[in-house]
Amino acid sequence: MGYRARFATKHKPPDREWQPGRLVSIPIISGGWKFSANSFRQTASNFLWLSADVVPLGNPSRSGVDKIRSMVSRFTALRLFAFFLGFTSTLALADPAPFDLSGPKLEVKVTRGDQTLPITQVPNLAAGDTLWIHPDFPPGQAAHYLLIAAFLRGSTNPPPENWFFKDETWDKKHGSDGLTVTVPEGAQQVLLFLAPATNGDFKTLINAVRGRPGAFVRASQDLNQASLDRTRLETYLDAVRRINSTDPAKLKEVSPLLARSLSIQLNKDCLEKDVEEQASCLVQKQDSLILNDGHSMSIVGALTSGPAGDLTLQASYTPQMNFGYYSPYIASIMDIARILDSFHTAEYQYIPALASQHENALELKLNTPPSFHNPKSVLVVALPAVEAAQPPPLHPVDEKQVFCAEKTALVLPVDGAPLVFSTAYARDMVLHLEAGDKKVDLPLRADAMKGGFVVDNKPLDGVNLGSGVKSSVTGVWGFKPFQGPAFQLQGAREQKWQIAPADQNALVAGRDDTLHLQADDASCVDSIQFKDSQGKELKADWKLVKPDQVEVKLPLKDAQPGSLTLVVKQAGLPKPEEIPLHALAEEGHLETFTLHAGDHEGQLKGSRMDEVASISVNGILFEPGRLSSDQGSDILLLEAKDEKAATAFTAGEKLKATVTLHDGRTVDVSGTVDPARPKASLIGKNIEANAPGAATNIQLTDQDELPQNSKLTFSLKAQSPDSFSREEKIEVATQDGSYSTMLSMGDGTLTLQDAKTSLATLNPAKAFGASAFGPLRFRLIDASGAKGDWQPLATLVRLPNLKDLKCPATPDQPCMLTGSDLFLVDSVSGDAQFSHPVQVPDGFPGSALPVPHPDGNGLYVKLRDDPSVVNQVTLEVQPLPVPKAQSASSHTPQRPSYVRPASNPAQDATAPNPQAPPSGGPAPTAASTPPAPATASPSAAPDSPQP
Repeated sequence: MGYRARFATKHKPPDREWQPGRLVSIPIISGGWKFSANSFRQTASNFLWLSADVVPLGNPSRSGVDKIRSMVSRFTALRLFAFFLGFTSTLALADPAPFDLSGPKLEVKVTRGDQTLPITQVPNLAAGDTLWIHPDFPPGQAAHYLLIAAFLRGSTNPPPENWFFKDETWDKKHGSDGLTVTVPEGAQQVLLFLAPATNGDFKTLINAVRGRPGAFVRASQDLNQASLDRTRLETYLDAVRRINSTDPAKLKEVSPLLARSLSIQLNKDCLEKDVEEQASCLVQKQDSLILNDGHSMSIVGALTSGPAGDLTLQASYTPQMNFGYYSPYIASIMDIARILDSFHTAEYQYIPALASQHENALELKLNTPPSFHNPKSVLVVALPAVEAAQPPPLHPVDEKQVFCAEKTALVLPVDGAPLVFSTAYARDMVLHLEAGDKKVDLPLRADAMKGGFVVDNKPLDGVNLGSGVKSSVTGVWGFKPFQGPAFQLQGAREQKWQIAPADQNALVAGRDDTLHLQADDASCVDSIQFKDSQGKELKADWKLVKPDQVEVKLPLKDAQPGSLTLVVKQAGLPKPEEIPLHALAEEGHLETFTLHAGDHEGQLKGSRMDEVASISVNGILFEPGRLSSDQGSDILLLEAKDEKAATAFTAGEKLKATVTLHDGRTVDVSGTVDPARPKASLIGKNIEANAPGAATNIQLTDQDELPQNSKLTFSLKAQSPDSFSREEKIEVATQDGSYSTMLSMGDGTLTLQDAKTSLATLNPAKAFGASAFGPLRFRLIDASGAKGDWQPLATLVRLPNLKDLKCPATPDQPCMLTGSDLFLVDSVSGDAQFSHPVQVPDGFPGSALPVPHPDGNGLYVKLRDDPSVVNQVTLEVQPLPVPKAQSASSHTPQRPSYVRPASNPAQDATAPNPQAPPSGGPAPTAASTPPAPATASPSAAPDSPQP
């Protein structure tokens, strides 16, 4: 940023065309308020021609008047140049921080009436006050300082000479122990001067002040403002350093309270840094931390009555020089420097001294080292203004907050008056309480780090305030009593605590949980703990969120489900209150409840569905049924107890569903009614053998049994919707869902007869493989993916291949049944009633099986895949030849075709023994040459179409 000054002159620069009255631009500042060497040289060169003797004074062609005018012009130019040097030097005060030099200490006492206070407790002076002023120089002080007290009465009204008082501080012969003066009537400001003793010093200073009273009034005002701002800054910096040296982790908690109390600009980004970096960040750019404070500005209110005509006072009001770019503290310092520098003479220079309050004295802080050579330094110190008292405009941070009078370490948060925290102006502060006929005063202490008044409530020991407590803050501001803000307070009392309705089932073991405690008044809660199911006491984090509610965070990550006890301790009450709680098992995640229009069975989707006891949907109770899984989520089918009411829901309707868990908790979930599920009815089916030559010699008696090596064709009639679309599919699956296949028009397994009728073709062996068996079911899936109800289709059975049935002539001897895959047979009987069945062992690997002698109608079997149905064997009985008698020595033993393990006694007792016939006949042997196959009857005839 740069500025240029313009001056009118009639002098002609040596290297420029001269014009009378020409305005010349002179660069003053260049580049960020720094007066660089280049800009200095440029400014000096611009002034050079102003002071040059263009026409020598000795030139006889010039008249005496011209010579005098030339000398005046030269002198004016030099003064302007000197002013701009001083002006740029004052701008440099913003960086680095000023007033870091220690000066002498001033003891000042103020007596008003019969009361005397140190100056550090006096925010304002009044006419008639008696001041005792004593500079405390070190014992070996060599330089003699003259102490001068000057009273001012406005910027346009010079003070009389008898308003100036002096004290020769070095004069010990007359026992000088300070200067005692009385504030005259009409005085508005008090300035103290410490001037090196010289001849005429007192008279010179009087003339300077009386000559330009407005400048000194303004200097007094700015010195007062800067001193008060400095107290806030020092209080803040001292607190940050103290916390950083003791407990740096508390900076994040305390810094916002400090900034609020002292009206300090807080850089919140600093609090996000590492702990060890926060303090250095918080104190950066110290002079710009101070924010505007209406109270400190009001107690040094402007007393300049009327415009001040000099340049320095006018410049101080511009945005660039004052609050536009700087904090009020820096702006005041810049104003002081400019004003006092305007009094610079060959013998004296006036330097400001900030009065820093420490204990009962003022410690002076200087920004310029004093000079004892010409020009000698005169220290300028401002005392509080002579004006009416301005009590601190304190107010509660939250006017609705309720406080407990008996609470330990009670703090009443306030803001609005930073000087209460940074000075000793406020004293004898008390919190006055009234409850019925009881009146108690509790001492208060302002603490910026805690953000308010710390209450000493020891006087309440043994006092039961109860409810309806009236309170107010009272104190003394300087010499004048003042009334502070009022706070809402309560006394501790026994009361009933309960869990907020929304948190009745909030506690879940295995996680940190939060609940809310409610009572008539929660302000007196002092501590909260809880006991787990083993009685171990643990600390709980809590905070007051409402006057009647406390938020409690319980660390239950490692806790087990079961009973808990919350222990609430209230300040002022000897016995804590215990609140029983119960930590529940972690609940599942419930997503949605879906019901199709026209259905009485809905689906609840989520996790941990085993915890669901029931669900109420718009008042209709649904009870849990089958639990399944789909794409990582549990799906629980729930059936309505009132089927008629459940089927009355319409598609698109929103449902209000409340899930009740087994432990009593309730969880609300959203519900919807989807369109009716697709549905088609089975109108006919036909079974054809895929390989007619591979006869099994088993006649299936149940038309619902579907041989694995056959082809099933079944027809469907559309019901919902009333016609088929080309995108619809038929899913066929086993009962347990282990095997599934999809039939569609795209792969030719589904064909439309017309819009309402379709035929589906299923090849079980190709679709499912060799291990599928049992009941098959089908369902319709529409283009949107909606799935219809499962409907029974057939029972898939695998058939053994039976080859021969050979029986001896004697009926009481067993026959021999040979074939392959005999393990697919469950049992064999000689009659249809299965009077004397033979159970086939599990996993039978043989090819020959002794079976009972059939009755006149043939042999009967039950298949392992559908043991509920009796099927007939179509093999003809082949008689066995009568065996020839063979000697025991010539008999060659045969290797048995099947050896049953002897480890299953139950099987030994029930299953036939293929190794030896019961009547001593020959043991069955593996056939080396298979007999010619018998003529097999056709398998089950095709089903007749059903209406």
